Amino acid sequence: MSMRTRHGQSDYLAHLTSVPLFAQCTKAELKSLARHTSDITAEPEQILIKEGQGAYDFFVIVSGEAEVSREGRVVARLQQGDYFGEIGLLAPALRDATVTARSHMELIVLAQWDFEQALSEAPGMTRRLLAGMAHRLRELDQRL
Repeated sequence: MSMRTRHGQSDYLAHLTSVPLFAQCTKAELKSLARHTSDITAEPEQILIKEGQGAYDFFVIVSGEAEVSREGRVVARLQQGDYFGEIGLLAPALRDATVTARSHMELIVLAQWDFEQALSEAPGMTRRLLAGMAHRLRELDQRL
């Protein structure tokens, strides 16, 4: 993965707003998160995260496509606007899947330590993140 020129702040806000985990956050909190993100690019067949490795980064797909596999079996496909790795922001864990780029990709990345820094700058964000996580859990529960 390689770093690239940063998108505009409004681009970051649009992408972060679309993530249910951050849906309850204020614009100021989202701006704080956006300041802590980075841009990366990935090429086809590049592994973005690997099953069984430590989970420390959260990704939002700006462009391109990827596939998610567990134990070598493809279980999902991801595209622009999709995201992955949010659990790693909230608690230390091992990745439960591998995500591989299937095309040239541009992604926004938020590392766990940068996320913690953003939380310390905007402590009220924690409650809104819990509300976003509760919403996500309800969605998953309804699917099951």
